[in-house]
Amino acid sequence: MIKKSLKWLGWIVLIPVVIISIFLIYVTAVDYKPPAQVQLQTNNNNSNELKQGEPVTVTTFNIGYAGLDQGQDFFMDGGTMSRSSSREQTEENLSSIRNILKETRSNLYVLQEVDVDSSRSFHINEVDVLSNLLPEYNSTFALNYKVPWVPVPVLRPMGSVESGLLTLSTFLSTSHTRFDLPGKESWPVQQMELDRAFIASRFPVDNGKELVLINLHLSAFDKGGEIRKQQLAFLANYIKGETEKGSYLIIGGDWNHSLPGTEPKNFASQQEWPEWLQKFPETFSAEGFQWANDPTIPSVRTLDIPYQKGVNFLAVIDGFLVSPNIEIVSVNGHDLSFKNSDHNPVTGSFILK
Repeated sequence: MIKKSLKWLGWIVLIPVVIISIFLIYVTAVDYKPPAQVQLQTNNNNSNELKQGEPVTVTTFNIGYAGLDQGQDFFMDGGTMSRSSSREQTEENLSSIRNILKETRSNLYVLQEVDVDSSRSFHINEVDVLSNLLPEYNSTFALNYKVPWVPVPVLRPMGSVESGLLTLSTFLSTSHTRFDLPGKESWPVQQMELDRAFIASRFPVDNGKELVLINLHLSAFDKGGEIRKQQLAFLANYIKGETEKGSYLIIGGDWNHSLPGTEPKNFASQQEWPEWLQKFPETFSAEGFQWANDPTIPSVRTLDIPYQKGVNFLAVIDGFLVSPNIEIVSVNGHDLSFKNSDHNPVTGSFILK
């Protein structure tokens, strides 16, 4: 009997080990490994040319795959969930996000965490939904998260993920390039993580120069911000090269840092500064560049608990960095009370000098 019991115990231990091993081999074999640069396709529905001296509006919005509404928390932040309560709720979130974009009517949009085919967003093609909403806009999409299965959280796994960055514009573009950002997590964590990147979109200006618009989403949960430092060093080098060409640069997105000129303590909260949030490093070098943020409206909330006004820690991590040859006209955060995403959008108005 003892020998038989030990045999069964051995099988009980071995079977999960085999299953986990097979899973890790599989996700490693199919791991998405993008090259350093990828030329992206775009749907050119508009041929307007940018004009020097005329205002240009840009909105950045991390839509949280329409799954991180105010009733949700997120397991990576210390919560237990990874998606909204139902497909209907996700569709409602996405509908509200669509309305925000329609009302804002910016010339350019840089959107992050837009799903193509993911379990967490009930396989709704959000890229198509948002691109079709504004048919007169040119649209460009780049993957930064493609994983066959994320097995956590245990009770309701995030599942399959295919997601990325979406840029929409009303101007004629000459190219859109996905640049892979350096810094990776160790195996096997990286196999479940985002492959961070930015989209660089080039738009000719009527004075013979170019506007380079960057859609950016930096890392969030790297310990001590070490990976973020590598990503910012890469960005600084890219900025230097474009500055030497005389380009106009607008860099917008989710920086996953408390941005210069903003102060989280100005927002009412009962929570302490979260471990994942880093202050923007003073060592970052982009000579003459200007930050365009709205310090009065928080752009992100903590996700360890659902949103409760005055409880969650709030900060400004979404905004713009612009080159010296651009005038900042205005920057406005949109206070949406995090109803349909864990972020609030930010809109900037700029003039190319």
